[in-house]
Amino acid sequence: MTTNNQTIEAQIQAKGKTAARVTPADIEANIASEHYFTALDGVEGATGSWNGSDSYALGLITICVLVARNGTRLIGVNEGPVSVQNFDADMGRRMAREKAIDQLWPMLGYELRTKLAGL
Repeated sequence: MTTNNQTIEAQIQAKGKTAARVTPADIEANIASEHYFTALDGVEGATGSWNGSDSYALGLITICVLVARNGTRLIGVNEGPVSVQNFDADMGRRMAREKAIDQLWPMLGYELRTKLAGL
């Protein structure tokens, strides 16, 4: 869970909000698996090898694929830093994961709203 989500969750709980809602724990519980690779990994996997002049640039792009419990695939991409010197693989994975998770929130919200509507 990101620090921002932790902060928001703490604020919601502090205010005693108890109505049905999607929580960060719901998000995590709905992730069956997660996978990370760089664009360079993808190109090398597709072509068998790659030694093009843009290899360094492709290596800065981090991709996260989350597979939800129901099989839905969510893809988050972190395009990487402007300066190669600022690249941090862990940060790239975290940011790509956040972008994938951003897609899961509305899906779980829709699912919960459907249940609350009795449909």
